[in-house]
Amino acid sequence: MTKQFKENIYEWIDKNEQKAVKLLQRLVQEKSVQGSESAAQAIVVEVCRELGFQIDIWEPNFKELEQNENFISNRKDFMNSPNVVAVMKGSGSGGNSIILNGHIDVVPEGEENQWNEAPYSGVVKEGKIYGRGTTDMKGGNVALLLAMEAIQQCGVKLKGDVIFQSVIEEESGGAGSLATILKNYHADAVLIPEPTNMKIFPKQQGSLWFRLKVHGRSAHGGTRYEGVSAIEKSVTVMEYVKDLETFRNSKIKDPLYSNIPIPLPINIGKIAGGNWPSSVPDLVTVEGRIGVGPDETIEEVKAELANKLVSLQKEDSWFIENPVELEWFGARWLPGSIPLDHSFLQVLSNNYLDVTKEKPIVEASPWGTDGGLFTNVANIPTVVFGPGVTEVAHYPNEYIEIKKMIQAAKIVASTLVDWCKVE
Repeated sequence: MTKQFKENIYEWIDKNEQKAVKLLQRLVQEKSVQGSESAAQAIVVEVCRELGFQIDIWEPNFKELEQNENFISNRKDFMNSPNVVAVMKGSGSGGNSIILNGHIDVVPEGEENQWNEAPYSGVVKEGKIYGRGTTDMKGGNVALLLAMEAIQQCGVKLKGDVIFQSVIEEESGGAGSLATILKNYHADAVLIPEPTNMKIFPKQQGSLWFRLKVHGRSAHGGTRYEGVSAIEKSVTVMEYVKDLETFRNSKIKDPLYSNIPIPLPINIGKIAGGNWPSSVPDLVTVEGRIGVGPDETIEEVKAELANKLVSLQKEDSWFIENPVELEWFGARWLPGSIPLDHSFLQVLSNNYLDVTKEKPIVEASPWGTDGGLFTNVANIPTVVFGPGVTEVAHYPNEYIEIKKMIQAAKIVASTLVDWCKVE
């Protein structure tokens, strides 16, 4: 009987491909950058109301969130940035529940002249939909909604609840998902359809932003030997940071990272220093991002970088009296993992095989997601899996393949059937 349910669901999804395409186009055409998510969320609410789901809409309480140690944001409030949660209620008689979590916020489009099409056009060409947010991750969200509607329209009644979450702030550290956790939305598993290129990620890397202040001593450029260049000293500092990256990655033995060239990268993303061409610079500020392994803690990684910077004093006595200042700031994503023999991972993998006729590729995520909040704060096993490719996320000409979005919807729908169980 379950096999027949799935076949009916697959057929319904195929017949409604264009409906999914039009929904994604509508979502992409709403520019849901930070602070402007409400119009896109209104479309989500409209769809969920038509399906008769129980809906919860609220702007996260900033004062409540900032009391939590896992909260991080560059905002002062969340006005006009609502979270949306829609519940497809199960019968409650013995099935597992699940949270389907996707973020509605997108990063800015950047220089528009680098796009072949307008960044919020939602243009369809050669089996792909183009526009900011198609792959990261409105296409994944549409796959979730399509899966839920297919189950409903095919008359399949699940035992467990399906809790769909369209959240804000993922691109800035996860305040939207944290708000759902603090509002006591809980389930037996979480699925996040970030753009994994249809790979399954049972382990997710975390990350932290850091700022280094490297000090020098100012002098006139004509007598630069009387000063100490902060720029030259910063080169030494960055070599030490690169050495730490090499050391940290030499310890990685997890086979799920075997296809990733640098499992735990340390990226230097911004440098600023000096204020006059004829002066020796006395300060350079270096900002970057350090990866946190699935089995590491935030505090362990912070301590490792801090200790590495202290060891500079053995290399160069200048740093004894003028130590590098280390500051942790901005975005932060918690790491997370699920045992490889976890039943939810097995159910998802089996349904991937059923739909695609291929064994899934199981790897560790090279970037952070809201999954770390669910595993570490809510203590819910979480897997990241979705259509779209990371290579075009945050890039001009972002796109998603329609075929992959439809495949993902089928995999999610059949996973819900097996995980939540049929009444």
